[in-house]
Order: sequence, then structure tokens, then C-alpha cells
Amino acid sequence: MFTFDYYNLKMEFLSPGQRHAFCLVSISPIRKEAKDSSEMVSQLLFGEPVNVIQIIGSWVEIETKLDHYKGFVDFKHLLAITENELNTWSSNFEYQKIAINTIETPWGNQLISCGSFIGKDSVFTIGNYSFEINSPLNEVSKYKIEDQFLNTPYLWGGKSIFGIDCSGFTQVLFRLKGINLPRDAYQQFELGQNIAFTDHQMNDLVFFKNQHDKIIHVGLVVGQSKILHASGIVRMDTFDEKGIFNADLNKYTHFFTMLKRLV
Repeated sequence: MFTFDYYNLKMEFLSPGQRHAFCLVSISPIRKEAKDSSEMVSQLLFGEPVNVIQIIGSWVEIETKLDHYKGFVDFKHLLAITENELNTWSSNFEYQKIAINTIETPWGNQLISCGSFIGKDSVFTIGNYSFEINSPLNEVSKYKIEDQFLNTPYLWGGKSIFGIDCSGFTQVLFRLKGINLPRDAYQQFELGQNIAFTDHQMNDLVFFKNQHDKIIHVGLVVGQSKILHASGIVRMDTFDEKGIFNADLNKYTHFFTMLKRLV
């Protein structure tokens, strides 16, 4: 049975050839500062590759490989790999497309969420570690990918089926469509082509602002004047040129600023 020697794992990160890693747990919080009480600004999902910036006590300052997001992760949530292993993994993974799956790891069975980084075959390796997906990779859900997230609770910094925020939701969805978006809504706003409200269509992104004209919210067009977005929960609402109308609350909750088309 695989056991962790946390001292030696930590020492690996101090080696010049081991300045890279991947997330070994289902979900790892990325924190603003190197302490448990610090704000969670994002998350790593299983298999996600990162660059190691520095070690501070039991914390690793990381930069995510795909969206270059920086923050602090508990070193026990990472396994060190070499640059060659990182490059091999970065060119060979795909994203889990069903809501929840289980994976057999050297340390036992664990759940992984939609959007996790897995191999293209049921059995795959990351560095020197071997994994096996327990459910068929080509299993088809009766729900569309975006609908699998319905009723997922809102979680600031979240990116998984167990809790997600608005821009984490759109980032995961577009990764599954083959497009790598940056992490935050204001960064996603900088991409794509501006679309007139009357021309909106499926898979357009809709952005919303506050009274200071700051981009604070994003959602996905899923039909004529229909939006899927994370607000309290992942929910479907109607929107117009004023904003999102929440029928449960009988009021507008977000104020429209722009539609963007990326595909």
C-alpha cells in the first residue's frame, strides 16, 4: 500500500529538477496567502499541472500551467514531477466530461469532478504514478455537460461539481469545448467578439457589471434570452438588455454590459 513520506515529498520541491507538480487530491484550494484562514481564490482539480514558485513552511506558491493563476497550496496536495514529466503530461491529458467519476490511485480510490485532468485511456500515468479510471471514459450522461452542473452550490473560488463560482463555471465549460479561458470574469471579458443583444446565440458569454462599471459576473447563453450561471446555485434564468431576471426573487439580480462570442 502506498504511503506518503511528507518530509521527503517536501524535499522534492527543493530540488532544482522538481519545480513542477500536479494536484493529487480531488480538489485543492488555492489561497491568497500561505495560511489556512486565507481567502480561497481558486481551486486545483485532480491531475492539474502547476509550476512551483517557492516553498513557505508547509505551503507551496504555485502558478497554474494553463491559466497562469498564482496562489498558495498545501504541499500535501501536490506531487512533484520533473519538467520533462510535466511537459509529457501537459500534452497528453484530457478533461473528465461526466459530473463525478472514481479513480484508482496508488493511495486508494477517490472521487473526481467534471473538469478534472485525466488520461486519454482508462489506465494512465503522471510522472511515475499510475492511475485507473473506474468508469468507462466514453460513458455518456443523459444530461448535457453544462446541465450536469445545475443546482451546484455557489462557492467563491470554486471550480468543481461540489461548489463553483461564475467564472470557474464558464472556464470549466469552455475547457470541455476545447477553449482555455483565463480564470476571472474580467479577464474572460477581454476575449472574443462583441455581439449585439439581438444576435445572441447558444454558447455566447454574457457579462454583467456593478455600479462602478466593474465586470463582476458572467454566464452562458443556453437558448433565446436564457442564461445558465452560478448565482447562489448554478441556475437557469432569463436575461434581457437590462440584465438577469430571477423569477424566484421577482427582480433583476445582475445588470447587463456585453455579449461575447468565442466559438
